[in-house]
Amino acid sequence: MNKTMRNLLLISNSTNFGETYLAWAMTQLEQFFDKNKLGADSKVAFVPFAGVFIGGNPYPKSYDAYTEKVKKVFNEKLGVKKFVSVHEVEDKVGLVKTADCIVVGGGNTFHLVAELHKFGLMNAIAECANNGTPYIGWSAGSNIACPTLCTTNDMPIVQPASFNTLNLIPFQINPHYLDPHPEIDKMIKHGGETRQDRINEYLAVRQEMKVVGLREATAIWVIGDKYFLKGGKKMMIFQYGKEPVELEPNQEITKFVL
Repeated sequence: MNKTMRNLLLISNSTNFGETYLAWAMTQLEQFFDKNKLGADSKVAFVPFAGVFIGGNPYPKSYDAYTEKVKKVFNEKLGVKKFVSVHEVEDKVGLVKTADCIVVGGGNTFHLVAELHKFGLMNAIAECANNGTPYIGWSAGSNIACPTLCTTNDMPIVQPASFNTLNLIPFQINPHYLDPHPEIDKMIKHGGETRQDRINEYLAVRQEMKVVGLREATAIWVIGDKYFLKGGKKMMIFQYGKEPVELEPNQEITKFVL
């Protein structure tokens, strides 16, 4: 891992309730594009493989629809003219390796990871991102920046060749992190695990790891070997045998996550 070269924007979620697609994250995306000198002539490689939720028989139509949805935003809001999805080309690894920016959308993490391993894209994306190609991911796309997919919230609808992911950062992210609501849980008589309970289960068997609970409308920027929390909400950090730590947004968080 070449820590000094990384330019990563890891976003918890694409859409807040009542907002248009990627609206809340646009400030982060604009700043990320500006910092990395990305613009109309930049080639963006998009990975839609998490997007099985849109429809299609079985998946190609959903990839088309997902790609068009994201492409429209990147074109109209960020001025991107060269936006190509890996599902549209035969040489998927070649597209990734020649891209000026790699974008991985959200959806089902298990399906995303399975397809990335199947097409040899996991290693290709990791190599490019570690060598400085700007990387943007939201939801499942941020989860796969971790060493494994093990802190996803998704149902395992397929079995990937491996749970190992890009390993661009040394800790795990739990996107869409939700705090327990005891009063609501009591009212609806919810007896299942909270998100924190599930994270603690993971930490019980991976005691050396840290898990970041990334709430909605927040993102982690990785610039070289520095980590920054962006957005409007606090972030949780979980470690085995320790009380969770809550961090204020819009600050450097390097010392907390390493």
